Amino acid sequence: MFDWLGFRQGLPLWVSWRLNRNLEKDVEEIFEGIAETRKELLFSWSHEYWGHIERLKEQWDKLNLGDSGIEMSAEAGLKLNQEQLFQSLYSRAEDFTELFLLNTAGKVTFSTYTPHIGTMYRDDSVLGIAITNLRNTSTDQLLYGPYADAMTSSIGPRTSTFHDQMTLLFMHTLRVNGQFAGILCGRVPGDVIGDLIQRESGHVYPDSGDNYIFMAKPNLNLHIAPGTALSRSRFEDRTFTHGENLKDGVTTNWGTVSVKEHTELEIMFTDPATGELHPGVANTIQNGNNLFVAFPGYSDYRHIPVIGKGVTFRLPHCPDDWGMMCEGDLEEVYRIRGIRLRFAKLHNWLTLVFSVIMAVIVYLAAAYTAPIIAAWIGGAACLITGLLTSSLVGRKEIGRVAERLRNISRFIRINAEGKGDLTQRLHPNTFDNDETRELAKWINNMIDSLESIMIQVKLTAGDVSSSQQIMNDTTADTVTSAGRVSTNINEMIRSMRSQLQDIDAVKDSAEQMRETLRLLEQQASEQIDVAKNEVIRIGGKMSHISSKVEETNQTIRTFMRTVQEIRSVLQAIEQISSQTHLLALNASIEAARVGEHGQGFAVVAMEIRKLSELTRTSTEQVHSIISHIYKDAEQAFQSMEEGTKVVQEGNMLVSAASELLTAAAEDDQRKHQAVDEVVQLMEKIASVSKENRKISKNVESKVLELTQEIESIRYTSDNVKVIATSMQQLVGQFKLKDTRTH
Repeated sequence: MFDWLGFRQGLPLWVSWRLNRNLEKDVEEIFEGIAETRKELLFSWSHEYWGHIERLKEQWDKLNLGDSGIEMSAEAGLKLNQEQLFQSLYSRAEDFTELFLLNTAGKVTFSTYTPHIGTMYRDDSVLGIAITNLRNTSTDQLLYGPYADAMTSSIGPRTSTFHDQMTLLFMHTLRVNGQFAGILCGRVPGDVIGDLIQRESGHVYPDSGDNYIFMAKPNLNLHIAPGTALSRSRFEDRTFTHGENLKDGVTTNWGTVSVKEHTELEIMFTDPATGELHPGVANTIQNGNNLFVAFPGYSDYRHIPVIGKGVTFRLPHCPDDWGMMCEGDLEEVYRIRGIRLRFAKLHNWLTLVFSVIMAVIVYLAAAYTAPIIAAWIGGAACLITGLLTSSLVGRKEIGRVAERLRNISRFIRINAEGKGDLTQRLHPNTFDNDETRELAKWINNMIDSLESIMIQVKLTAGDVSSSQQIMNDTTADTVTSAGRVSTNINEMIRSMRSQLQDIDAVKDSAEQMRETLRLLEQQASEQIDVAKNEVIRIGGKMSHISSKVEETNQTIRTFMRTVQEIRSVLQAIEQISSQTHLLALNASIEAARVGEHGQGFAVVAMEIRKLSELTRTSTEQVHSIISHIYKDAEQAFQSMEEGTKVVQEGNMLVSAASELLTAAAEDDQRKHQAVDEVVQLMEKIASVSKENRKISKNVESKVLELTQEIESIRYTSDNVKVIATSMQQLVGQFKLKDTRTH
């Protein structure tokens, strides 16, 4: 019946449990609530601090990669701005005792704790497993620990009530172009999570209640066996124990249980009698959770019967599964003695005593007085004993209960009025071991939760206020910068508009130039056409001369008859030569007027002049030949052959002149095309300038809108400041501890 407890230890516990068996359902709900609340606290805290690390990582990326895309190594960051980022987070996240940066080789390149800078963590160091895991896997975040690190002890605590070497490390990889570039680390003392789950002032079972974390299933820290303690136990410290504790050693029939430095990693939650994990931890690991609140409980490492709730969980980015036990001693949980029971005991004793007295009084009255008198005496005695019973019960029990309830009512009233002292607690030991003590403990728990919330609100209000001030200062700087940008943009737009006007003027000038060149080209084209016609006529005459020479070769007589015709033809040639000379002279004059665009045509005119000179020379030669024909008929055929050669040369010169005139016309056409292309380009520039006008107007309007929005943000920032001040005033109505630890 009493199982492993034995009769002497088990009987009193069994009686307590039986007297309060109706509370078993409530006790189950209590431990379920405690476990769930502590688990939520751990997850909420973990998410909060991962959020800090992730925001710092994003700011580091912006600082070291920048908007320009220029990449920098983790070690070559901008030190000044980097220090500001780290110090800003360090001041907000109070549980971090250090923020530091590891490069790819595992060297500390920056730290909020200066002596740590330069430390090298190799594969065999305390961080070797964690660094290797992050470097060689796709994992970007790792919650590593707890592990012992002397650096944690050297840095000292910020918020934790107790402090030693135990450490939790938030680690986030840094990457550049997808390549490992370093690790961002945030150090938290291991006792912080102990404070989170213990909440000493809110313990429902102040004498024995203990919440602790243990290893359930190691996945990365394989050297930590399941059942090993990962958080500090209340019974490690003398502050919260009465008598023996783990620092001095807890004595059992199977030896002394103790720790050298700290609970974490030093103690296994075993039953000293068996050496095996005690059923609470073992069943929690096996089933994922465990609830046991009935008699006789199970033996803890102190070999004391305890009951409670166990759960397993995995915190964000923690590779290992942890377990948590929320326990209380069976004796404390069920030691309560209800008001009803105490009233009944007192009333029963008084009833027994007064019944005996009544019997004696009635017996004496019946023996020595008349029956009527005995009846009256009995009735009076009954009335007196009833009044005495009522008076004694009221004085001894009801008065005490009323006084306790008045104390509770006074405590609640002080805090309900909105100006309460949330650092104060009811003292359960001043209450009787009944429902009033339970009520006092739960009120303490409620005030503890309220104080934690108010402290968080106070810290949040402070963060909001400081962030608002930073935002206000930044907004003011942004307004000033926006004003300067607006001024510069306006100046740029004015300059752009002036340039656009110049472009329009250049476009108009290009149009005029195109019209002028078009007229010049038309005139030159007409003159070239006249020259080409004349050259064609010369070619025709040359052909006619050639035929005449051929006829002369057939017969001298026929040749002689045609001498006069030749002379007339020569006169025509002279006229053509004269006209060609005049045309070439005019063409030279026109080419000089055109300037460099007429250089090509000047060359053609020069060639034509040469052609006219050659033609004149040829005519003179023909005259000479005709003269010689009359003098020397024998040389007629030779002279005619020479004339034929001259005519052939004339044909070649005519062909060359025709080609030169055609090339000149093509050159003028290409010049015209080039001018058209320039004009088209100017038209495109003009169209772009029109678009730039529209864009400049849009830029002006956007800058104006931006300035207005910044002013709106500034106004909103002022409102936030008012709200934060109001929050601080509201929280200021309550007296709070400086931190959340108690």
